[in-house]
Amino acid sequence: MFSAPHASSNPRARQFAGAYHQVGVQTMVASASAHGLVALLFDGFVGAVHRAKGAIRNGDIATKGQAIGHAVRIIDEGLKAALDLKAGGKLAADLSDLYAYVCLRLIQANLNSDEAALDECLALLAPLREAWQAIGPRVDAAPGN
Repeated sequence: MFSAPHASSNPRARQFAGAYHQVGVQTMVASASAHGLVALLFDGFVGAVHRAKGAIRNGDIATKGQAIGHAVRIIDEGLKAALDLKAGGKLAADLSDLYAYVCLRLIQANLNSDEAALDECLALLAPLREAWQAIGPRVDAAPGN
């Protein structure tokens, strides 16, 4: 949303574009509701996986590793860590298992530069992301939000 898609190969221009993007992300996070934060995690995951796919196509091993590492952290430290396994019952346990599997597939994708594994991860989380987006208007309209 805030990235500069036409940042030149000039390192200084890329630095400014990166700073601009970081400020945009920080602003979105600071103003987001709890529901909005999870939506940002899903969006960040999708963006990271697409960056990894592009890096694989370009043979950019470092960028691939960084992007996949970012996707793993989003799943493990964001989405999975937010689960309440006691209160969430079977649904939370199933989501935890799904997130663990997605992390495993991301690691395998990194090791093997496997775009199909990345596509599988996107496909597995797409229904959750879409459902989360669909309930957004109801959550935002609820009293206290």
